[in-house]
Amino acid sequence: MRDFVDGTAFNHEQGNRSRKLFAAVVLAALDDAIADDKKYGNGPEQIARWARSRDGREVLSCAGIDPNERVVAGLMAFVGKGVRTSVALSREESERRQQAEAA
Repeated sequence: MRDFVDGTAFNHEQGNRSRKLFAAVVLAALDDAIADDKKYGNGPEQIARWARSRDGREVLSCAGIDPNERVVAGLMAFVGKGVRTSVALSREESERRQQAEAA
């Protein structure tokens, strides 16, 4: 019984690590699309094309994200804002947004 519990816990941890790895790939794709948007002006279209592609849907699914049109629209809106993922996920940016909403 103990071996079963240990094996289940190990598999759960491996699954979480895998999900985090694929989430990092999604963040990298967003950063690439933001860079394309600044350089060529076609970032939202690029991320939408990637998210609708077979590979994009697979990566989104492995990251634990349901690859539907609502998600694609959200990714396009995020790229349209032009804020890099590292900045958007920072505490300072979160606090700045909260202050802006309160004002």
